[in-house]
Amino acid sequence: MTARIIETSSTPFKRVEVDTVTVDIIENALRNARVEMDAVLFRTAMSPGIREQGDCFPMIANRDGKMVVGQFGSFIYGFMEAYEGELEEGDIILTNDPYMCNAAVSHLPDWTILVPIFKDGRHMAWAAMFGHMSDNGGMVPGSIPIGADSIYQEGIRIPPTKLYKKGVLQSDLLELILHNVRTSNWNRFDLNALVAACNTAAKRCAEMAERFGDDIFYSTMEIMLERNHMAMKAIIEMIVPEQPRVFEDYVCDDGVGMGPYKIRCKLWREGSTAIFDFEGTDPQAASSINFYLNEDMFKMFFGSFTINLIDPQILFNDGFYDLVDVRIPQGTLLKPNFPAALSGRTHALGRIFDVMGGLLGQSAPDAMNAAGFSDSPHLFYSGYDDNGEWFQLFQIGFGGIPGRPVGDGPDGHSLWPGFTNVPNEFIEAYFPLRVESYVTIPDSGGAGLHRGGNGLTVAYRFLANGTISVHDDRWLTYPWGVRGGQPGMRSTKRLVCADGSEQWLPAKCENIRVKKGDLLYFNTWGGGGWGDPYEREADLVRADVARHLVSVDGARCYGVVIDTDGNVDTAATTTLRDQLREERGEIELFDFGGSIEEIKSRCKADTHLEPPTTPTFAHTTG
Repeated sequence: MTARIIETSSTPFKRVEVDTVTVDIIENALRNARVEMDAVLFRTAMSPGIREQGDCFPMIANRDGKMVVGQFGSFIYGFMEAYEGELEEGDIILTNDPYMCNAAVSHLPDWTILVPIFKDGRHMAWAAMFGHMSDNGGMVPGSIPIGADSIYQEGIRIPPTKLYKKGVLQSDLLELILHNVRTSNWNRFDLNALVAACNTAAKRCAEMAERFGDDIFYSTMEIMLERNHMAMKAIIEMIVPEQPRVFEDYVCDDGVGMGPYKIRCKLWREGSTAIFDFEGTDPQAASSINFYLNEDMFKMFFGSFTINLIDPQILFNDGFYDLVDVRIPQGTLLKPNFPAALSGRTHALGRIFDVMGGLLGQSAPDAMNAAGFSDSPHLFYSGYDDNGEWFQLFQIGFGGIPGRPVGDGPDGHSLWPGFTNVPNEFIEAYFPLRVESYVTIPDSGGAGLHRGGNGLTVAYRFLANGTISVHDDRWLTYPWGVRGGQPGMRSTKRLVCADGSEQWLPAKCENIRVKKGDLLYFNTWGGGGWGDPYEREADLVRADVARHLVSVDGARCYGVVIDTDGNVDTAATTTLRDQLREERGEIELFDFGGSIEEIKSRCKADTHLEPPTTPTFAHTTG
């Protein structure tokens, strides 16, 4: 089964020599076209998740579907393998169903537009983009139901479908789709914006081919892929060992009483090929935390992670995929059987990056990060305002980025580097909500030679009765530290009601009724620390205390004593650091905060981490 491209010209593209200057010009023009896709989308979309937060992923690919420039590769190739039908000039494909496109997208809220680019009757490239829609129908507002046990409960499933046929919008189909979502106006505008962004990329590609020649444009795309292949081959041979390395991390719970869920991966190299084997990962969950991980998508994660670690100047694309072998057992958390629910896959997706860091770091500890790419927490708030109008907020929260070899982790930043926060002023203008504080949590980043980034505490005052849902993780397991760095703080959620009562909410809960005047403290995790905290310059710790990133008591985690005037007590600091080094003993490569059993035992005794629906830990790992 594969997509069939109908071309009116039978003249094949030819591989020709292209001088270096021309390659660089076309490469930068393609990069600019990819940036222009974002610009078009952000200026024409309506939902805050896309328009303000940037929850979208563009790409331009060659005629075989391999991403040449973009942010999130691989999904065109998966679609082409799964789609059984013909594609002609002017056709535009819409899909959102992971089970219908080889997991080219991984949950239903991500609506994907794919545009085959033609010039003079020949198919020469692809443009594609997906954006997270504010709603997809289903059981709950926002369409990420925690309690779903089937994808049928998560909203409308759109198989690969021609939204446009030969340039003509299929209006009846579009209205049918939009009839099944709660935010039909937002979805309509966002979908139009995705189409406009892809059409813009198609126009730019045609202009480049017209200027330089079709064969030169085609050949340059191939050269760009080959450049990436050569760079990644060198990186893989440098950082991936021939002897196997194993790493495990956990998704804390599934939101319905079971957990934690283990993600286990073994890595080794055979020649120039990196092999990732997820044998030993726990079976699929009964709820929606499953992550249907396309093998090519994981290759994209690996390439993006390593290129940004080694040399961000390398152009990231799909050229290296034949150098990576990914093995994911069927029926596991990362490759569940149909019709398993998938909407809450964000937790496992974030944990994959921590697993990669732990794997690669064992062979190159000087280059590894601590943990902190741990999740992408969500808040949903919906109801009717005082005017009787429906409102629906989907908000992505930010945590602490891990300490790194090059320095401290950023405070309160997104897992995805391209995301931005929705301005508080925007939220307050469009929703019955007031943001009463938006600050970092002192000491939440793990202590280290390079401090882990602090998490955020955001205080949301609800100005209308409604319901909220919370999606987060790292409430049980710690964002681990490395090379002597200490773990980051875990996440918590506290609801203070207008009547004075309060409760700790689970990290995953939905349909929580809130009343006008209630206040939610949405506290995210901190990043793990990197390196020996007792080697951090005492003046840097003092500066962190002055900036309220570290408390006076927290400074003692670095072995630094701050006096009543806010200065470093040098003598007391020397004494304390000697004492702490002796008590610690040998530095371990990882600090997980204890074994998983020890962490679970401590959690049961920690009231603010044991809300009423804390998992019973009935799920066994390994």
